[in-house]
Amino acid sequence: MTLATDERWMRLAISLGAQRLGQTWPNPAVGCVIVKDGRVLARAATAPGGRPHAETQALDGINAKGSTVYVSLEPCAHTGKTPPCAQALIDARVARVVYGMRDPDCRVDGKGTSMLSAAGIAVTGPVLEKQALAANQGFITAITKGRPALTLKLATSFDGRIATASGQSQWITGPNARRAVHMMRANHDAIMVGAGTARADDPTLTQRVGGIAHQPIRVICTSDLNIPMDGALVGAIKHAPLWLIHGQDAKASARDAWLQKGAKLIQVPSSPNGLDMTVAMQKLCEKGITRVFCEGGGQLAAGLLKAKLVDRLVGFTAGMALGGDGRACVGALNLDAIDETQAFQLENLREIGGDILHIWQCDC
Repeated sequence: MTLATDERWMRLAISLGAQRLGQTWPNPAVGCVIVKDGRVLARAATAPGGRPHAETQALDGINAKGSTVYVSLEPCAHTGKTPPCAQALIDARVARVVYGMRDPDCRVDGKGTSMLSAAGIAVTGPVLEKQALAANQGFITAITKGRPALTLKLATSFDGRIATASGQSQWITGPNARRAVHMMRANHDAIMVGAGTARADDPTLTQRVGGIAHQPIRVICTSDLNIPMDGALVGAIKHAPLWLIHGQDAKASARDAWLQKGAKLIQVPSSPNGLDMTVAMQKLCEKGITRVFCEGGGQLAAGLLKAKLVDRLVGFTAGMALGGDGRACVGALNLDAIDETQAFQLENLREIGGDILHIWQCDC
């Protein structure tokens, strides 16, 4: 096989996995394509909920002997709730396996490819590693840093405001931008906002993309659990789970009331400056969350940036100015020097329905 051919099929495998982002946590969203004599025998992605894995689904019901298997992540080598995918490929007597990136999980991390090589299967990789790393960022961050990958989305005016001085924010950006946000929500495990946003906007925080039934976990960061119990958040709780990250001083009566509503409570340390978001992210990771889409507001955004927890910035900028008395998209960071802040590299920039979408990746 030529490198161009390998890249062609790997690109398909990565795209298949990406279609399941937000639905497979705590497992990665992996894509697999099985090819023989230039023809696709099967293709699959990790099933919702994380099992079955992509390789075993693709192998099911076909004769894969002598084929080449393209998989976006190194096949697993350990026995968990299911047998290892590397062994399934060996048993299927495939001729070659091409993988996108090495699995950083210590239970795999080279063991999958070693199993395949020891069985006489030709192994090639990594192929399109940069793209595979981007598609698996949540899983990688959870394994290597013990927290989810976090995207901070801010929809602002040209002068960086998220609301007028009176608090009005609907709508700064147009309908096309809002549709794009719903697609972004759909491919994350959780959507997160601060208590101020929950009180001011009364959001449902659900994704409303046609044809996608999956609803991300909705996470509210609220020190004292002081958010409305009769609004849209509670109204959608039966089909969109609600988790509340709160401080240790939240009243027992408020905790009991939210538990009765069906919310899950996550307690983290707090200080005069707010909740400890580093611990909050660690606790979300312990519960299996690998990808978080944060939509502000300003104080929560500042807390995440100060703690250097933001992996990706997504900005939607509208052609309007709200002035210095408008509400800033990021709260005070108390910086003395430019080099104290996180640096991000521009990844994508395009026009979307009259607004500008710009995406930045952390340079770390």
